[in-house]
Amino acid sequence: MAALRVVVGEDNALVREGIVRVLERAGVEVADAVDNADDLRRSALDLKPDVVVTDIEMPPNHDGDGLRAAVELRTAHPEIGIILLSQFLDADYALELVGTRPEGTGYLLKEKVADTSALLDAVRRVAAGGSALDPDVIAHLVNRHNGPGPVAQLTPREHEVLTLMAEGHANAGIAERLVVTVPAVERHVTGIFTKLGLRRADRTQHCRVLAVLAYLRNQRTPYTSREA
Repeated sequence: MAALRVVVGEDNALVREGIVRVLERAGVEVADAVDNADDLRRSALDLKPDVVVTDIEMPPNHDGDGLRAAVELRTAHPEIGIILLSQFLDADYALELVGTRPEGTGYLLKEKVADTSALLDAVRRVAAGGSALDPDVIAHLVNRHNGPGPVAQLTPREHEVLTLMAEGHANAGIAERLVVTVPAVERHVTGIFTKLGLRRADRTQHCRVLAVLAYLRNQRTPYTSREA
């Protein structure tokens, strides 16, 4: 099996080198590591990696340059997975990237990069077409929820299941974390789909993905850029 190929974008040399070492020690090929958004675009377009791991705030302007580069890459080459790194706990950054398709996207707080298993799990999950949203970001979304909507119809347990779905966990992983059986999780997922108006039989809707999007959009506040 061919090694995963990753391009890293991070202007902090120590953080960049740390990411590279973590990935390479796990057998991931780092095809390139750059310190600005312009080089990130060029490198990713030229090398076509499996995943791009990039800081949100990078040169030349330190004003969401990495995020904009990621969105452009995702639009031009949706087969390339994208993981955003941020020092801010701001879920709107993730939503800016996700758009209408959470597949192949991830969002991690920079402090989690020190947790090698979290970074590697996110890279592998996103490379496989899954999503990897930081649990702290999901918790932030949950805590700021205060409006009506289809998600408000969910039971507390269904809300827990949907939260874990938003993080990118499959049913087996959700069952393990909630200490319940997989069939129990499947029943909750069915309830979630029903309450959100999604039909499992309609494969074109990708119910699991749409459920996560409904969750995220229901929690969203207007996007505002931040300075590094």
